[in-house]
Amino acid sequence: MNYAEIYENWINDDRLCGEAKAELDGVKDNKEEIEYRFGAELEFGTAGMRGIIGYGTNMMNVYTVKRATQGLAKFIKSLGADAMARGVAISYDTRLKSDEFARAAQEVLAANDINSFLFTDVHPVPMLSFAVRELNAVAGIMVTASHNPKQYNGYKVYGADGAQMSPDDTDIVVNYIKETTDYLGVPSPSAEQLKKHAKAVPAKVDKKYYKELKKLTLSKKAVKACGKDLKLVYTPVHGSGYIPVTTILKKIGINATVVAEQTCKDTDFSTVEVPNPEFKETLSMGIALAQKIGATVVFGTDPDSDRLGVAVKNNAGEFEALSGNQVGILLLDYILTRLKEDGKLPQNAAVVKSFVTTGMAKSICRQFGVELFEVPVGFKFIGEKIKLWERNREHTFIFGFEESCGYLRGTHARDKDAVVASMLCAEMVCYYAYHNKTVYQRLNEIYDTYGYVLDCNISIPFKGLNAMKDMNAVVDGLKKTPVTAFDIYDVTTVRDYSKDVKTDVLTGATSPIGSPLTNCVYYELENGSFICVRPSGTEPKLKIYFSVKAHHRADAEVALEKMQAAVKEIVKA
Repeated sequence: MNYAEIYENWINDDRLCGEAKAELDGVKDNKEEIEYRFGAELEFGTAGMRGIIGYGTNMMNVYTVKRATQGLAKFIKSLGADAMARGVAISYDTRLKSDEFARAAQEVLAANDINSFLFTDVHPVPMLSFAVRELNAVAGIMVTASHNPKQYNGYKVYGADGAQMSPDDTDIVVNYIKETTDYLGVPSPSAEQLKKHAKAVPAKVDKKYYKELKKLTLSKKAVKACGKDLKLVYTPVHGSGYIPVTTILKKIGINATVVAEQTCKDTDFSTVEVPNPEFKETLSMGIALAQKIGATVVFGTDPDSDRLGVAVKNNAGEFEALSGNQVGILLLDYILTRLKEDGKLPQNAAVVKSFVTTGMAKSICRQFGVELFEVPVGFKFIGEKIKLWERNREHTFIFGFEESCGYLRGTHARDKDAVVASMLCAEMVCYYAYHNKTVYQRLNEIYDTYGYVLDCNISIPFKGLNAMKDMNAVVDGLKKTPVTAFDIYDVTTVRDYSKDVKTDVLTGATSPIGSPLTNCVYYELENGSFICVRPSGTEPKLKIYFSVKAHHRADAEVALEKMQAAVKEIVKA
Protein backbone atom coordinates (compact mmCIF):
# COMPACT_ATOMS: atom_id res chain seq x y z
CA MET A 1 0.00 0.00 0.00
CA ASN A 2 1.11 3.56 -0.57
CA TYR A 3 1.10 6.23 2.14
CA ALA A 4 -2.34 7.59 1.15
CA GLU A 5 -3.93 4.16 1.47
CA ILE A 6 -2.29 3.55 4.85
CA TYR A 7 -3.57 6.93 6.02
CA GLU A 8 -7.11 6.03 4.95
CA ASN A 9 -6.88 2.66 6.71
CA TRP A 10 -5.85 4.34 9.96
CA ILE A 11 -8.41 7.13 9.97
CA ASN A 12 -11.27 4.76 9.10
CA ASP A 13 -10.32 2.14 11.69
CA ASP A 14 -12.72 2.01 14.66
CA ARG A 15 -9.82 0.98 16.93
CA LEU A 16 -8.09 4.36 16.45
CA CYS A 17 -8.45 6.61 19.51
CA GLY A 18 -10.37 9.87 19.34
CA GLU A 19 -7.27 12.05 19.73
CA ALA A 20 -5.62 10.32 16.78
CA LYS A 21 -8.74 10.60 14.59
CA ALA A 22 -8.98 14.33 15.27
CA GLU A 23 -5.27 14.93 14.62
CA LEU A 24 -5.23 12.93 11.38
CA ASP A 25 -8.46 14.49 10.17
CA GLY A 26 -6.79 17.86 10.61
CA VAL A 27 -4.15 17.02 8.00
CA LYS A 28 -6.46 15.39 5.41
CA ASP A 29 -5.86 18.17 2.88
CA ASN A 30 -2.07 18.26 3.41
CA LYS A 31 -0.53 15.70 1.06
CA GLU A 32 3.04 16.46 2.16
CA GLU A 33 2.15 16.00 5.82
CA ILE A 34 0.36 12.71 5.17
CA GLU A 35 3.35 11.45 3.18
CA TYR A 36 5.70 12.32 6.06
CA ARG A 37 3.49 10.59 8.61
CA PHE A 38 2.77 7.43 6.59
CA GLY A 39 5.39 7.29 3.84
CA ALA A 40 7.83 5.42 6.08
CA GLU A 41 8.04 3.53 9.36
CA LEU A 42 9.85 5.04 12.32
CA GLU A 43 13.27 3.42 12.17
CA PHE A 44 14.34 1.24 15.09
CA GLY A 45 18.13 1.42 15.20
CA THR A 46 20.81 0.43 17.67
CA ALA A 47 19.68 3.16 20.05
CA GLY A 48 15.98 2.37 19.71
CA MET A 49 13.68 4.82 17.95
CA ARG A 50 13.14 8.56 18.14
CA GLY A 51 10.78 10.87 16.30
CA ILE A 52 8.34 13.76 16.39
CA ILE A 53 5.31 13.15 18.59
CA GLY A 54 2.18 12.60 16.50
CA TYR A 55 0.07 9.95 14.85
CA GLY A 56 1.32 7.92 11.89
CA THR A 57 3.72 5.08 11.19
CA ASN A 58 6.66 7.50 11.03
CA MET A 59 5.87 9.29 14.30
CA MET A 60 6.21 8.67 18.03
CA ASN A 61 2.81 7.62 19.35
CA VAL A 62 1.18 4.95 21.47
CA TYR A 63 0.76 2.67 18.45
CA THR A 64 4.40 2.77 17.33
CA VAL A 65 5.42 2.23 20.98
CA LYS A 66 3.11 -0.78 21.33
CA ARG A 67 4.36 -2.28 18.07
CA ALA A 68 8.00 -1.91 19.16
CA THR A 69 7.19 -3.43 22.55
CA GLN A 70 5.42 -6.36 20.90
CA GLY A 71 8.63 -7.04 18.97
CA LEU A 72 10.63 -6.90 22.21
CA ALA A 73 8.07 -9.21 23.86
CA LYS A 74 8.49 -11.80 21.10
CA PHE A 75 12.25 -11.65 21.57
CA ILE A 76 11.94 -12.18 25.33
CA LYS A 77 9.50 -15.07 24.86
CA SER A 78 11.99 -16.72 22.51
CA LEU A 79 14.47 -16.77 25.42
CA GLY A 80 12.14 -18.90 27.53
CA ALA A 81 10.06 -18.83 30.69
CA ASP A 82 12.92 -17.67 32.92
CA ALA A 83 13.41 -14.52 30.81
CA MET A 84 9.68 -13.81 30.92
CA ALA A 85 9.70 -14.11 34.70
CA ARG A 86 12.77 -11.89 35.11
CA GLY A 87 10.93 -9.28 33.12
CA VAL A 88 11.66 -5.73 31.99
CA ALA A 89 12.46 -2.56 33.94
CA ILE A 90 10.76 0.56 32.55
CA SER A 91 11.41 4.26 33.14
CA TYR A 92 10.50 7.56 31.52
CA ASP A 93 11.43 11.23 31.61
CA THR A 94 9.45 14.48 31.74
CA ARG A 95 8.66 14.76 28.04
CA LEU A 96 5.18 14.97 26.57
CA LYS A 97 3.48 11.55 26.68
CA SER A 98 6.52 9.81 28.24
CA ASP A 99 4.41 8.44 31.08
CA GLU A 100 1.67 7.34 28.66
CA PHE A 101 4.15 5.53 26.42
CA ALA A 102 5.77 3.82 29.43
CA ARG A 103 2.41 2.51 30.63
CA ALA A 104 1.54 1.34 27.11
CA ALA A 105 4.78 -0.63 26.99
CA GLN A 106 3.99 -2.24 30.34
CA GLU A 107 0.53 -3.23 29.13
CA VAL A 108 1.88 -4.94 26.01
CA LEU A 109 4.37 -6.90 28.09
CA ALA A 110 1.59 -7.97 30.46
CA ALA A 111 -0.52 -9.09 27.49
CA ASN A 112 2.38 -11.37 26.59
CA ASP A 113 2.62 -12.73 30.17
CA ILE A 114 5.96 -10.98 30.73
CA ASN A 115 6.71 -9.34 34.08
CA SER A 116 7.62 -5.67 34.10
CA PHE A 117 8.70 -3.15 36.73
CA LEU A 118 7.71 0.47 36.12
CA PHE A 119 9.05 3.40 38.14
CA THR A 120 6.20 5.27 39.83
CA ASP A 121 7.58 8.66 38.75
CA VAL A 122 10.14 10.04 36.33
CA HIS A 123 13.61 8.53 36.68
CA PRO A 124 16.72 9.19 34.59
CA VAL A 125 18.60 6.87 32.24
CA PRO A 126 21.30 5.86 34.74
CA MET A 127 18.75 4.79 37.35
CA LEU A 128 16.97 2.67 34.73
CA SER A 129 20.31 1.11 33.77
CA PHE A 130 21.01 0.40 37.45
CA ALA A 131 17.52 -1.02 38.01
CA VAL A 132 17.88 -3.53 35.15
CA ARG A 133 20.81 -5.21 36.89
CA GLU A 134 19.56 -4.69 40.43
CA LEU A 135 16.25 -6.40 39.60
CA ASN A 136 17.97 -9.05 37.45
CA ALA A 137 15.68 -8.03 34.60
CA VAL A 138 16.25 -9.41 31.13
CA ALA A 139 15.80 -6.00 29.49
CA GLY A 140 14.99 -2.35 30.09
CA ILE A 141 12.93 0.34 28.36
CA MET A 142 13.59 4.07 28.68
CA VAL A 143 11.05 6.47 27.18
CA THR A 144 12.96 9.63 26.27
CA ALA A 145 14.32 11.71 23.42
CA SER A 146 17.27 12.82 25.54
CA HIS A 147 18.25 16.43 24.70
CA ASN A 148 16.13 16.81 21.54
CA PRO A 149 13.57 19.63 21.11
CA LYS A 150 10.22 19.34 22.89
CA GLN A 151 8.44 18.01 19.77
CA TYR A 152 10.36 14.74 20.04
CA ASN A 153 10.13 11.61 22.11
CA GLY A 154 11.83 8.25 21.87
CA TYR A 155 12.14 4.68 23.07
CA LYS A 156 15.44 3.06 24.06
CA VAL A 157 15.93 -0.62 24.83
CA TYR A 158 18.52 -2.01 27.24
CA GLY A 159 19.99 -5.48 27.59
CA ALA A 160 20.34 -7.55 30.76
CA ASP A 161 23.74 -5.96 31.45
CA GLY A 162 22.16 -2.51 31.81
CA ALA A 163 23.75 -1.20 28.59
CA GLN A 164 21.78 -0.29 25.50
CA MET A 165 20.89 -3.46 23.64
CA SER A 166 23.65 -4.97 21.51
CA PRO A 167 23.46 -4.62 17.71
CA ASP A 168 22.98 -8.40 17.30
CA ASP A 169 20.02 -8.56 19.68
CA THR A 170 18.61 -5.35 18.24
CA ASP A 171 18.58 -6.91 14.78
CA ILE A 172 16.53 -9.81 16.13
CA VAL A 173 14.09 -7.44 17.86
CA VAL A 174 13.72 -5.39 14.66
CA ASN A 175 12.78 -8.53 12.72
CA TYR A 176 10.14 -9.34 15.32
CA ILE A 177 8.84 -5.76 15.16
CA LYS A 178 8.40 -6.03 11.39
CA GLU A 179 6.15 -9.05 11.88
CA THR A 180 3.46 -6.73 13.26
CA THR A 181 1.96 -5.00 10.23
CA ASP A 182 -1.29 -4.07 11.98
CA TYR A 183 -0.25 -1.20 14.25
CA LEU A 184 -3.67 -1.02 15.87
CA GLY A 185 -3.88 -4.75 16.52
CA VAL A 186 -1.23 -5.19 19.21
CA PRO A 187 -2.78 -7.29 22.01
CA SER A 188 -4.13 -5.66 25.17
CA PRO A 189 -3.88 -7.32 28.59
CA SER A 190 -6.72 -8.66 30.66
CA ALA A 191 -7.27 -7.33 34.17
CA GLU A 192 -5.79 -10.57 35.50
CA GLN A 193 -2.66 -10.24 33.36
CA LEU A 194 -2.13 -6.64 34.53
CA LYS A 195 -2.50 -7.64 38.16
CA LYS A 196 -0.09 -10.54 37.78
CA HIS A 197 2.61 -9.04 35.58
CA ALA A 198 2.54 -5.20 35.82
CA LYS A 199 4.59 -4.26 38.87
CA ALA A 200 6.30 -1.20 40.32
CA VAL A 201 10.03 -0.79 40.87
CA PRO A 202 10.66 -1.23 44.62
CA ALA A 203 11.71 1.94 46.48
CA LYS A 204 14.82 0.15 47.74
CA VAL A 205 16.32 0.37 44.23
CA ASP A 206 16.68 4.15 44.55
CA LYS A 207 18.35 3.79 47.95
CA LYS A 208 20.84 1.27 46.61
CA TYR A 209 21.65 3.55 43.66
CA TYR A 210 22.55 6.46 45.95
CA LYS A 211 24.57 4.10 48.13
CA GLU A 212 26.63 3.04 45.10
CA LEU A 213 27.24 6.66 44.12
CA LYS A 214 28.48 7.60 47.58
CA LYS A 215 31.20 4.95 47.20
CA LEU A 216 32.58 6.92 44.25
CA THR A 217 33.38 10.15 46.11
CA LEU A 218 37.03 11.19 45.94
CA SER A 219 37.54 14.29 48.11
CA LYS A 220 35.78 13.89 51.45
CA LYS A 221 38.22 16.19 53.24
CA ALA A 222 37.69 19.04 50.77
CA VAL A 223 33.92 18.51 50.78
CA LYS A 224 33.82 18.61 54.56
CA ALA A 225 35.78 21.86 54.55
CA CYS A 226 34.00 23.64 51.69
CA GLY A 227 30.81 21.75 50.81
CA LYS A 228 28.30 23.57 52.98
CA ASP A 229 29.42 27.02 51.90
CA LEU A 230 29.98 26.18 48.25
CA LYS A 231 28.57 28.61 45.70
CA LEU A 232 27.44 26.35 42.91
CA VAL A 233 24.35 26.56 40.69
CA TYR A 234 22.46 23.57 39.31
CA THR A 235 19.51 23.39 36.92
CA PRO A 236 17.61 20.23 35.95
CA VAL A 237 16.10 22.11 32.96
CA HIS A 238 12.63 20.72 33.84
CA GLY A 239 13.99 17.18 33.60
CA SER A 240 14.27 13.98 35.62
CA GLY A 241 17.59 14.95 37.18
CA TYR A 242 16.14 17.26 39.84
CA ILE A 243 15.43 14.73 42.59
CA PRO A 244 18.45 12.42 42.10
CA VAL A 245 21.04 15.18 41.66
CA THR A 246 19.91 17.23 44.65
CA THR A 247 19.55 14.06 46.71
CA ILE A 248 23.09 12.82 46.12
CA LEU A 249 24.61 16.28 46.69
CA LYS A 250 22.78 16.54 49.99
CA LYS A 251 23.90 13.06 50.99
CA ILE A 252 27.60 13.87 50.49
CA GLY A 253 27.32 17.31 52.09
CA ILE A 254 27.54 19.73 49.16
CA ASN A 255 25.33 22.80 48.94
CA ALA A 256 24.04 23.72 45.50
CA THR A 257 21.69 26.56 44.65
CA VAL A 258 19.00 25.26 42.31
CA VAL A 259 17.26 27.30 39.61
CA ALA A 260 13.77 27.10 41.12
CA GLU A 261 11.92 28.06 37.92
CA GLN A 262 13.41 25.03 36.13
CA THR A 263 12.60 22.34 38.71
CA CYS A 264 9.03 21.72 37.56
CA LYS A 265 8.20 18.91 35.12
CA ASP A 266 7.33 21.12 32.16
CA THR A 267 6.69 19.13 28.96
CA ASP A 268 7.10 22.34 26.92
CA PHE A 269 10.50 23.16 28.50
CA SER A 270 9.12 26.68 28.36
CA THR A 271 12.13 28.48 29.88
CA VAL A 272 14.57 27.27 27.20
CA GLU A 273 14.62 27.03 23.42
CA VAL A 274 16.08 23.49 23.52
CA PRO A 275 16.58 21.39 26.68
CA ASN A 276 20.21 20.69 25.83
CA PRO A 277 22.55 21.82 28.64
CA GLU A 278 25.64 21.83 26.42
CA PHE A 279 24.31 25.13 24.99
CA LYS A 280 25.12 28.26 26.98
CA GLU A 281 21.63 29.62 26.22
CA THR A 282 20.05 26.64 28.00
CA LEU A 283 22.08 27.47 31.11
CA SER A 284 21.29 31.21 30.92
CA MET A 285 18.97 31.26 33.95
CA GLY A 286 21.56 29.37 35.93
CA ILE A 287 24.27 31.79 34.83
CA ALA A 288 22.14 34.78 35.88
CA LEU A 289 21.64 33.18 39.29
CA ALA A 290 25.36 32.42 39.56
CA GLN A 291 26.22 36.05 38.85
CA LYS A 292 23.77 37.10 41.55
CA ILE A 293 25.17 34.83 44.28
CA GLY A 294 28.83 34.95 43.20
CA ALA A 295 29.14 31.35 42.01
CA THR A 296 31.88 30.35 39.56
CA VAL A 297 30.34 27.17 38.15
CA VAL A 298 26.91 26.36 36.69
CA PHE A 299 25.87 22.87 35.67
CA GLY A 300 22.72 21.41 34.22
CA THR A 301 21.26 18.08 33.15
CA ASP A 302 19.02 17.22 30.18
CA PRO A 303 15.48 15.72 30.42
CA ASP A 304 16.63 12.11 30.96
CA SER A 305 19.67 13.21 32.96
CA ASP A 306 22.28 11.30 31.03
CA ARG A 307 24.11 14.43 29.84
CA LEU A 308 25.80 17.11 31.92
CA GLY A 309 26.46 20.64 30.67
CA VAL A 310 28.83 22.99 32.51
CA ALA A 311 29.62 26.72 32.36
CA VAL A 312 32.49 28.31 34.30
CA LYS A 313 33.46 31.89 35.06
CA ASN A 314 36.66 32.91 33.26
CA ASN A 315 39.34 35.38 34.34
CA ALA A 316 37.33 38.27 32.89
CA GLY A 317 34.36 37.40 35.08
CA GLU A 318 32.27 36.10 32.19
CA PHE A 319 30.77 32.63 31.94
CA GLU A 320 31.98 30.25 29.23
CA ALA A 321 30.03 27.13 28.31
CA LEU A 322 32.48 24.24 28.29
CA SER A 323 32.28 21.62 25.58
CA GLY A 324 31.71 17.97 26.44
CA ASN A 325 35.36 17.39 25.61
CA GLN A 326 36.51 20.07 28.08
CA VAL A 327 34.32 18.73 30.89
CA GLY A 328 35.59 15.26 30.03
CA ILE A 329 39.26 16.15 30.36
CA LEU A 330 38.58 18.08 33.58
CA LEU A 331 36.84 15.07 35.14
CA LEU A 332 39.45 12.66 33.75
CA ASP A 333 42.29 14.75 35.16
CA TYR A 334 40.51 15.17 38.50
CA ILE A 335 39.67 11.47 38.91
CA LEU A 336 43.17 10.26 38.01
CA THR A 337 44.79 12.95 40.18
CA ARG A 338 42.78 12.05 43.26
CA LEU A 339 43.19 8.29 42.82
CA LYS A 340 46.95 8.73 42.44
CA GLU A 341 47.18 11.09 45.43
CA ASP A 342 45.40 8.54 47.61
CA GLY A 343 47.39 5.59 46.24
CA LYS A 344 44.21 4.02 44.83
CA LEU A 345 44.97 4.10 41.10
CA PRO A 346 45.03 0.43 39.97
CA GLN A 347 47.97 -0.77 37.91
CA ASN A 348 45.58 -2.09 35.29
CA ALA A 349 43.46 1.08 35.26
CA ALA A 350 41.68 1.81 31.98
CA VAL A 351 39.74 4.72 30.51
CA VAL A 352 37.33 4.41 27.58
CA LYS A 353 36.24 7.12 25.17
CA SER A 354 34.48 7.23 21.81
CA PHE A 355 36.87 7.71 18.90
CA VAL A 356 35.38 11.12 18.08
CA THR A 357 36.18 12.40 21.58
CA THR A 358 39.14 14.71 22.19
CA GLY A 359 42.65 13.53 21.40
CA MET A 360 43.86 15.18 24.62
CA ALA A 361 42.65 12.16 26.57
CA LYS A 362 45.62 10.20 25.20
CA SER A 363 48.13 12.67 26.65
CA ILE A 364 46.47 12.73 30.08
CA CYS A 365 46.21 8.95 30.31
CA ARG A 366 49.82 8.58 29.18
CA GLN A 367 50.94 10.96 31.93
CA PHE A 368 49.23 8.82 34.58
CA GLY A 369 50.26 5.48 33.06
CA VAL A 370 46.65 4.56 32.34
CA GLU A 371 45.61 2.64 29.22
CA LEU A 372 43.11 4.37 26.96
CA PHE A 373 40.65 2.48 24.78
CA GLU A 374 38.66 3.92 21.87
CA VAL A 375 35.23 2.64 20.85
CA PRO A 376 32.58 3.68 18.30
CA VAL A 377 30.04 6.36 19.16
CA GLY A 378 27.38 5.00 21.50
CA PHE A 379 27.78 4.47 25.22
CA LYS A 380 26.79 0.81 24.84
CA PHE A 381 30.31 0.19 23.51
CA ILE A 382 31.76 1.60 26.73
CA GLY A 383 29.34 -0.67 28.59
CA GLU A 384 30.67 -3.64 26.61
CA LYS A 385 34.21 -2.91 27.81
CA ILE A 386 33.00 -2.84 31.41
CA LYS A 387 31.25 -6.17 30.93
CA LEU A 388 34.34 -7.70 29.29
CA TRP A 389 36.69 -6.58 32.05
CA GLU A 390 34.37 -7.82 34.77
CA ARG A 391 34.74 -11.27 33.20
CA ASN A 392 38.46 -11.40 32.37
CA ARG A 393 39.82 -8.96 35.01
CA GLU A 394 42.37 -7.63 32.51
CA HIS A 395 41.56 -4.00 33.31
CA THR A 396 39.81 -1.96 35.97
CA PHE A 397 37.33 0.54 34.54
CA ILE A 398 38.05 4.03 35.88
CA PHE A 399 36.15 6.45 33.66
CA GLY A 400 34.30 6.54 30.34
CA PHE A 401 33.17 9.56 28.37
CA GLU A 402 31.89 10.90 25.07
CA GLU A 403 32.20 14.37 23.60
CA SER A 404 28.39 14.64 23.64
CA CYS A 405 28.46 15.51 27.37
CA GLY A 406 28.20 11.88 28.52
CA TYR A 407 30.28 10.61 31.45
CA LEU A 408 30.44 7.55 33.70
CA ARG A 409 32.50 6.74 36.75
CA GLY A 410 31.69 3.44 38.45
CA THR A 411 30.08 0.30 37.12
CA HIS A 412 26.67 0.73 38.77
CA ALA A 413 25.26 1.90 35.42
CA ARG A 414 26.18 1.04 31.84
CA ASP A 415 25.09 4.27 30.18
CA LYS A 416 25.86 7.96 30.54
CA ASP A 417 25.18 9.10 34.10
CA ALA A 418 24.71 12.82 34.66
CA VAL A 419 23.85 12.19 38.31
CA VAL A 420 27.26 10.76 39.21
CA ALA A 421 28.86 13.32 36.85
CA SER A 422 27.05 16.12 38.72
CA MET A 423 28.31 14.73 42.01
CA LEU A 424 31.88 14.60 40.69
CA CYS A 425 31.58 18.06 39.16
CA ALA A 426 30.43 19.55 42.47
CA GLU A 427 33.11 17.63 44.34
CA MET A 428 35.74 18.85 41.86
CA VAL A 429 34.69 22.46 42.53
CA CYS A 430 35.14 21.77 46.25
CA TYR A 431 38.55 20.21 45.72
CA TYR A 432 39.91 23.16 43.76
CA ALA A 433 38.28 25.69 46.12
CA TYR A 434 40.03 23.86 48.99
CA HIS A 435 43.29 24.46 47.10
CA ASN A 436 42.43 28.13 46.39
CA LYS A 437 41.84 27.49 42.72
CA THR A 438 38.93 27.61 40.29
CA VAL A 439 37.90 24.99 37.75
CA TYR A 440 38.68 27.47 34.97
CA GLN A 441 42.22 27.91 36.30
CA ARG A 442 42.70 24.14 36.35
CA LEU A 443 41.49 23.84 32.77
CA ASN A 444 44.13 26.31 31.64
CA GLU A 445 46.80 24.46 33.63
CA ILE A 446 45.87 21.33 31.70
CA TYR A 447 46.34 23.21 28.41
CA ASP A 448 49.69 24.56 29.63
CA THR A 449 50.80 21.02 30.45
CA TYR A 450 49.63 19.13 27.37
CA GLY A 451 49.24 21.80 24.68
CA TYR A 452 46.04 23.30 23.38
CA VAL A 453 43.46 21.09 21.68
CA LEU A 454 40.43 22.65 20.03
CA ASP A 455 37.56 20.20 19.65
CA CYS A 456 34.31 20.94 17.88
CA ASN A 457 31.73 19.32 15.66
CA ILE A 458 29.24 20.55 13.12
CA SER A 459 26.00 18.96 11.97
CA ILE A 460 24.60 19.08 8.46
CA PRO A 461 20.83 18.37 8.54
CA PHE A 462 19.13 16.20 5.93
CA LYS A 463 15.40 16.32 5.19
CA GLY A 464 12.78 14.12 3.62
CA LEU A 465 11.89 10.45 3.80
CA ASN A 466 15.28 9.44 2.39
CA ALA A 467 17.29 11.62 4.76
CA MET A 468 19.03 8.74 6.57
CA LYS A 469 19.85 7.03 3.27
CA ASP A 470 21.16 10.23 1.70
CA MET A 471 23.54 11.13 4.50
CA ASN A 472 24.92 7.59 4.63
CA ALA A 473 25.57 7.91 0.89
CA VAL A 474 27.74 10.97 1.57
CA VAL A 475 29.90 8.98 3.98
CA ASP A 476 30.14 6.11 1.48
CA GLY A 477 31.28 8.60 -1.16
CA LEU A 478 34.02 9.98 1.10
CA LYS A 479 35.44 6.50 1.63
CA LYS A 480 35.97 6.24 -2.13
CA THR A 481 37.59 9.70 -2.42
CA PRO A 482 41.38 9.77 -1.90
CA VAL A 483 42.36 12.55 0.51
CA THR A 484 45.99 13.29 1.36
CA ALA A 485 45.61 16.64 3.15
CA PHE A 486 43.14 19.08 4.68
CA ASP A 487 44.77 22.39 3.81
CA ILE A 488 47.75 22.77 6.20
CA TYR A 489 47.54 19.28 7.75
CA ASP A 490 48.57 16.12 5.92
CA VAL A 491 46.55 12.93 6.37
CA THR A 492 48.65 10.03 7.70
CA THR A 493 46.00 7.32 8.09
CA VAL A 494 42.42 6.81 6.97
CA ARG A 495 40.15 4.60 9.06
CA ASP A 496 37.12 3.01 7.42
CA TYR A 497 35.04 1.78 10.33
CA SER A 498 32.50 0.15 8.03
CA LYS A 499 35.20 -2.38 7.05
CA ASP A 500 37.35 -2.30 10.22
CA VAL A 501 40.33 -1.28 8.08
CA LYS A 502 42.84 1.53 8.42
CA THR A 503 45.10 2.52 5.54
CA ASP A 504 48.50 4.21 5.73
CA VAL A 505 48.28 7.04 3.20
CA LEU A 506 52.01 7.05 2.41
CA THR A 507 52.57 3.30 1.96
CA GLY A 508 49.07 2.04 1.24
CA ALA A 509 49.51 -0.64 3.88
CA THR A 510 46.29 -1.76 5.59
CA SER A 511 45.59 -3.22 9.03
CA PRO A 512 42.52 -3.89 11.19
CA ILE A 513 41.22 -1.19 13.51
CA GLY A 514 39.86 -3.75 15.95
CA SER A 515 36.49 -2.09 16.35
CA PRO A 516 32.82 -2.98 15.86
CA LEU A 517 31.55 -2.00 12.42
CA THR A 518 29.88 1.37 11.92
CA ASN A 519 29.53 3.67 8.91
CA CYS A 520 32.22 6.24 9.56
CA VAL A 521 35.38 7.62 7.96
CA TYR A 522 38.15 8.95 10.19
CA TYR A 523 41.26 10.88 9.09
CA GLU A 524 44.34 10.81 11.34
CA LEU A 525 46.44 13.94 10.75
CA GLU A 526 50.17 14.40 11.07
CA ASN A 527 50.33 16.17 14.46
CA GLY A 528 47.80 14.06 16.34
CA SER A 529 44.78 16.03 15.15
CA PHE A 530 41.85 14.24 13.50
CA ILE A 531 38.72 14.72 11.40
CA CYS A 532 35.84 12.28 11.50
CA VAL A 533 32.63 12.12 9.44
CA ARG A 534 29.68 9.95 10.46
CA PRO A 535 25.89 9.90 10.15
CA SER A 536 23.98 10.40 13.39
CA GLY A 537 22.35 7.23 14.63
CA THR A 538 19.30 9.02 16.02
CA GLU A 539 18.71 12.10 13.84
CA PRO A 540 18.94 12.92 10.12
CA LYS A 541 22.20 14.81 10.57
CA LEU A 542 25.67 14.28 9.14
CA LYS A 543 28.17 14.93 11.94
CA ILE A 544 31.71 16.14 11.32
CA TYR A 545 34.19 16.18 14.20
CA PHE A 546 37.43 18.18 14.42
CA SER A 547 40.17 17.79 17.02
CA VAL A 548 42.94 20.30 16.34
CA LYS A 549 46.23 20.33 18.23
CA ALA A 550 48.28 23.53 18.38
CA HIS A 551 50.59 25.42 20.72
CA HIS A 552 48.05 28.13 21.43
CA ARG A 553 44.31 28.68 21.09
CA ALA A 554 44.70 31.33 18.39
CA ASP A 555 46.76 28.95 16.24
CA ALA A 556 44.17 26.20 16.72
CA GLU A 557 41.32 28.51 15.70
CA VAL A 558 43.11 29.51 12.48
CA ALA A 559 43.86 25.86 11.67
CA LEU A 560 40.27 24.82 12.40
CA GLU A 561 38.88 27.43 10.03
CA LYS A 562 41.11 26.17 7.22
CA MET A 563 40.29 22.52 7.92
CA GLN A 564 36.54 23.20 7.99
CA ALA A 565 36.72 24.94 4.61
CA ALA A 566 38.68 22.02 3.14
CA VAL A 567 36.19 19.45 4.51
CA LYS A 568 33.26 21.46 3.18
CA GLU A 569 34.68 21.31 -0.35
CA ILE A 570 35.27 17.56 -0.19
CA VAL A 571 31.80 16.83 1.24
CA LYS A 572 30.21 19.03 -1.43
CA ALA A 573 32.08 17.14 -4.14
